[in-house]
Amino acid sequence: MMSRVFEPTLLDGKAALITGGGTGICRGIALAFAAHGCDVAITSRKIEHLEPTRDELRARGVRAAAKAADVRDAAAVAGMIAEVAAELGRIDIVINGAAGNFICLAENLSPNGFGTVVDIDLKGTFNVSRAALPHLKAQGGTVVNISATLPYLGTIGQSHAAAAKAGVDSLTRTLAVEWGPHGIRVNGIAPGPIEGTEGVRRLTTEKSRASALTSCPLGRMGTTDDIANAALYLASDAASYVNGVTLVVDGGLWLRSARILGED
Repeated sequence: MMSRVFEPTLLDGKAALITGGGTGICRGIALAFAAHGCDVAITSRKIEHLEPTRDELRARGVRAAAKAADVRDAAAVAGMIAEVAAELGRIDIVINGAAGNFICLAENLSPNGFGTVVDIDLKGTFNVSRAALPHLKAQGGTVVNISATLPYLGTIGQSHAAAAKAGVDSLTRTLAVEWGPHGIRVNGIAPGPIEGTEGVRRLTTEKSRASALTSCPLGRMGTTDDIANAALYLASDAASYVNGVTLVVDGGLWLRSARILGED
């Protein structure tokens, strides 16, 4: 029986903007999109975090751009998006992945510390989505917001990040309803602990990682490929009737425990 070969062309002719795209989960998404024919612009606060990934993207045969911008600065975001649209010719997909986090009990958390995480995660998601809207309207498109399972768990030491990500989930649903009539789908991904990322390195201990492995129904940590594959699905026409959903990608771990992250 002859096997069928499918070319990786899920996103041919599309252009994506990925915040936080130089490292970690969003770097994986950027590389996966490029492998499926998508031109990609990546952004973060520091250009040096972007240039190696930009070069990898170009090596995969797509157009790629790296732009430094702070997602907390709405004016800087608007300027960056105008540059991306001019360079790539269009913006079809926005991945909001820029985030900040650290472990701190609420009683020790300063108002500035709380506000900084909310500004990056929640306000940054709004700033980028809003600035990209005219470009998405031009031909229809999709937004994927990177959330987290933190707000579903009551995770100790994560009041700031959990509140910010709960806001991201709510924003995802609202924008899905408001922007759907423009042919724009808005969804989210809530990853669990992802092996090899800066977040897992800084926010977990050896004990908490072992506990996650024991508690996860699938018996393993997630990978950047797991999240990239979810993003490919949500950004592609395969998910053309999926709107307003935050997809949990954690092997079922969030159903088992609220005390994994940062456990002593």
